Amino acid sequence: MATAAKVGEKPALRKPVFVKVDQLKPGTCGHTLTVKVVSANPVPARGRAGGGGPAVGSRPARIAECLVGDETGVIVFTARNEQVDMLKPGNTAILRNARIDMFKGSMRLAVDKWGRVEVTEPASFAVKEDNNLSLVEYELVNVPE
Repeated sequence: MATAAKVGEKPALRKPVFVKVDQLKPGTCGHTLTVKVVSANPVPARGRAGGGGPAVGSRPARIAECLVGDETGVIVFTARNEQVDMLKPGNTAILRNARIDMFKGSMRLAVDKWGRVEVTEPASFAVKEDNNLSLVEYELVNVPE
């Protein structure tokens, strides 16, 4: 077993491939983007009827919908908990291992526990706000084989 990796060795890291907002497609994941935050709107917490709310002693999740973008377009990013504090309007962020979630037929960008949101130095590009990918509605079509 000469080809097996030795115990304790780290796998070789590969360089991230940065994509632009206009290259995002529904149902994809593993994206790395550099974006500017245009706006951030907190989503009010809703109590569920029937006692289906969070467990006793746990805090409800803080969620904000942030409009983020680059020089090719903008998309709605769903920020959760600590991400809400990082994504303030005017900040530039690197989103690592981001995925596309579908919400009511439109695309939303999100970073879960396997990804990372990093605030970085301000970028030099101007955000193209007239190309909003979250305004495009998609419909799932089943094709018979």
